Amino acid sequence: MSDNTEKTLPKVYDPAEVEKRWAEYWVKSEIFTADLDSDAPSFSMVIPPPNITGTLHLGHALNNTLQDIMNRYKKLCGFNVLWLPGIDHAGIATQNVVERMLHAEGTNRHEIGREKFIERVWKWKEESGDAIVNQLKRLGASCDWSRQRFTMDEGLSRAVRKVFTELYNDKLIYRDDFIINWCPRCHTALSDLEVEADEKDGSLWYLSYPLSDGSGSLTVATTRPETMLGDVAVAVNPDDERYAEFIGKSIKLPLTDREIPILADDFVDPEFGTGAVKITPAHDFNDFEMSARHNLPHLNIMDIDAKLNEEAGPAYAGLDRYEARKKVLADLKAEGRLEKTEKYKVRLGECYRCRTVVEPRLSKQWFVKVKPLAEPAIKAVEDGQTKFVPKNWEKTYFEWMRNIRDWCISRQIWWGHRIPAWHCGDCGEITVSEVDPSKCSKCSSTNIEQDPDVLDTWFSSALWPFSTLNWPEETKELQSFYPTSSLFTSFDIIFFWVARMMMMGLKFKGDVPFKEVYIHALIRDAEGQKMSKSKGNVIDPLTIMDKFGTDALRFTLAVFAAQGRDIKLAEDRIEGNRNFCNKIWNLARFTLMNLEDSGELIDVAEDNLSTADKWILTKFSECRDEVNKAIEAYEFDRAARALYSFIWHELCDWYLELIKPDLWGDNGEDKKKRTISTLAKTLKNTLIILHPFMPFITEEIYSCLPGAKESILKEEWPSDSKTYKEAAGLGKAMDVIRSVRNIKTEMNLTPGIEVVAICVTKDKQTLDELKDSSQYIERLARVTELTLKALDENDKKPEKSAFSVAAEGLIEVYVPLKGLIDVAAETKRLTKELDKIEKELGGILKKLSNESFL
Repeated sequence: MSDNTEKTLPKVYDPAEVEKRWAEYWVKSEIFTADLDSDAPSFSMVIPPPNITGTLHLGHALNNTLQDIMNRYKKLCGFNVLWLPGIDHAGIATQNVVERMLHAEGTNRHEIGREKFIERVWKWKEESGDAIVNQLKRLGASCDWSRQRFTMDEGLSRAVRKVFTELYNDKLIYRDDFIINWCPRCHTALSDLEVEADEKDGSLWYLSYPLSDGSGSLTVATTRPETMLGDVAVAVNPDDERYAEFIGKSIKLPLTDREIPILADDFVDPEFGTGAVKITPAHDFNDFEMSARHNLPHLNIMDIDAKLNEEAGPAYAGLDRYEARKKVLADLKAEGRLEKTEKYKVRLGECYRCRTVVEPRLSKQWFVKVKPLAEPAIKAVEDGQTKFVPKNWEKTYFEWMRNIRDWCISRQIWWGHRIPAWHCGDCGEITVSEVDPSKCSKCSSTNIEQDPDVLDTWFSSALWPFSTLNWPEETKELQSFYPTSSLFTSFDIIFFWVARMMMMGLKFKGDVPFKEVYIHALIRDAEGQKMSKSKGNVIDPLTIMDKFGTDALRFTLAVFAAQGRDIKLAEDRIEGNRNFCNKIWNLARFTLMNLEDSGELIDVAEDNLSTADKWILTKFSECRDEVNKAIEAYEFDRAARALYSFIWHELCDWYLELIKPDLWGDNGEDKKKRTISTLAKTLKNTLIILHPFMPFITEEIYSCLPGAKESILKEEWPSDSKTYKEAAGLGKAMDVIRSVRNIKTEMNLTPGIEVVAICVTKDKQTLDELKDSSQYIERLARVTELTLKALDENDKKPEKSAFSVAAEGLIEVYVPLKGLIDVAAETKRLTKELDKIEKELGGILKKLSNESFL
C-alpha cells in the first residue's frame, strides 16, 4: 500500500482515519495468510475463540494485543506465521439470546420446534455473529482471516463426531444416572466448572425426627429443609457414642407416611449441627455417594424448574423450592418438629451464564471418564513438553488434574453439537456413530431416535488446536503447524479449556497441542477492583479506541502486562500513551522535513559517523536486544518500557538536540546528509521494532519513508548489533548536562542562563571522553566556560559553587554561583524552607510517639 512519492505527514495525527485504512488493507492484502509451501520455520497459535454472542471487552483486548505482538514479531523475524482465528458457538449463551428474541415476539422454542429454532439461531449468527470478529480486526489482530473457523462449521462438527465415537468405543464415554448441577433457568446440566460458588448468609434449621418405635426422637440439622421430603435415611458417625444405640433403628419421616433407616457412615462430621444428618441422594452430591455405599434408593422430588413434584406429596407438589421451604418449615413448626434456627454461612453455586442458583439433581447424563486422559496430560507438563509461563501456574494445573472428576458433557439445550447417539425404541440399545445410522446396531430395528441432548460447548473447544487444522484429514496445515507454538490465555480457563485441550491433543494427535502456555494477568480498575457494570467502573475498549486511538490502548495494555500481577488500568494512563503517539508522529515529521531538504539518503561509513550518531546507533542496538529478550520471555511490559524509554528520552529528546547543529548549522552538506541519513535509518528500524506494539502509526509513518515496501511487515527485524565505545563517553557527558541543569533548577536559575562549569574526575578515560564530548556539554547545558581536569587531592574545591556528582560518582560537577544569585537572599530562602520542613517533621514525630495514633 506504500506510496511514498509525497514524503509528508499531516501536522496532527488522526488515529481514526489511519486505523480504518490500514485495518482494511491488512485484511484485503492477505499479508497474514500462512504459506503452506514455505521453507521458513513455522510459528503457530490458535486464538482463544470468543463467544459468538460477545463484544470486545478489555480482557479480549489484552489477550489479543499480546498475541498480536508475538505474531507480528515472529513474522518480522522471518517465521512462517499462522495465527488462526475463530469463534465459539457458546451453546447456553446463544440459546438464551435467541430465546429472548422469541419471547419478545410472543412465542418460544417449544412452540416453533427444534428445527425452526436451530434455523433461527443460524439466521441470528449470520446477521450478528461477526460483531466481535470485526472488532478484533479493528484492534489490529494479524490473524489469517482466510482460515477463520466456527465451532459449529462442517469440518469441526465432523471432528466432534469422530472424537465422541472413538471415546465411546474406548469406553471413555458412558451414560448413567448421576447427581449433577442443574440450572432451573437454562434447563440444562452444568459441569462443576460452570458453577460459580460464593458464600452467603443462610440458616441452619434443627428438625426433630420421631423414632418409629415411639421411644423418642433424633434431631438433624440442615440448610435445605425442603429436601427433607426426599430423605431416604438419617446417618451418624460410627464413632459418635451419642448415637450408638440409634444405629439400625428407623424414624418416621415427618410430613410423610414413610419410615427410613438410621445408619452409620464415616463421612458424617460429628461437629456439624447435632452430628446426625439427613440423607437425600437425589438432591445432594455427598448424599448420592453415601447412597451407593449403603444401597439406598433415590427419590427425586423436583422437576426441571426446581418445583416440587408428586413425589414430594400432594401438599407440596407444584411449589417453587423456596415456597416449599416456607411451607415445610411452617408445617414442621405446627407439629412441634422445628426445634430452633441458627444463622449459618452457606456456599451457594450459581449458573455462570444466568446467575440462577443451581440445584443438585439426579439425572441421566453423558460423561467422559477423564482419569485415563488426565494422566498423560500431567506427565507432558512434568516432562516439559508443555511449559507454563509464569511457571507457578503449573501447580494450579497439577492440583486440578490430579483431583479431576468425570466430565458431564451433555446439555439439555438445542443449540450445539447434538450427541451422535441413537436410542432403539424396541430393544433399548444405544448406537453411536460418526454418520447417521438407519437402523439399530443390535436388533436392526428402524425405530431409532437420536439423543435430544447436545454436547458441552467446551467439548468442541477441546479439539480446537487440531480440528481447526482440518483434522481428521492429515493435511499440510497439521504437518506444518501442529503442535502449535504457544497459547495465550487467562488463568480462569486453565481448567475449562487448557487442560481439556491437553487431554484431547495427546489422545487424538499423540502430541501436546502447544509447546508453551502464557497466562496473562487480569485487568482491574485503578483501585484494583474487579470491573463490573454494577460498580460503574468498566472501561469500554471501543470507546477508548475512539477517544485515544487503538495504538495508545494497545501500548498501555502491554506496558502493564507484568507477569504475575493484575493490571490496574485508568484512563489517564491511556491518554499518556496517546501523547507518546504524538511524540512519534512529530519525530517522523521532523525527519521527513529534513529529508526533503537533504535529498536522497546515503550509506554512512563508520569513520564518518559523529559521536552523536554512534551513540544513537548503540542505544538502538541495546533497545532492540532488550525487546528481543523480553518478547521471547513473554515479558511484554519490559519490552514496551524499553521502547518508550529509547524513543521518548534517547531518540526524541537527546539525539534530536545533539544533531540540530549538524542539520541546521553551517557545517556543510556532507555532514547534514550523514546526520539525516543516520536519523532516517534509526527511525525506520525503530518503527520496525515498535510495530508489533503500535502497528497502525508505524505502518503509516513507514509508508512515507524512502524505499518503503508494500508494508512494514515485508521488512526484516533489524539484526545489526554494531555498538561503539564512544557511546559510553557521550553518556557520561549527558550525565554532566543533567547535573548542570539540576543545579540551575535547585538554585532557582532560569534554564537558559549561561554558567561556568568545572568537571573533576580521577579516571583518565572519563576525562578523555568528556573532552571529546565537550561541545555537547557547552551547548546543551549552556556553559560558556567548561573546565575539565583530573582530580588532585591538593586542589581546593571551587568557592561559592553548587556541587553535584555524575556518572555514578565518577565525575564531580561544580557551578560557581558568584554573580548568579544573591547569596544572602538564597540563604534566607533555604533557611525558611528548612524551618518549614523541621516543623512538619516535628508534627510527624509527635504523632508517631502517640500510642493511640499508632
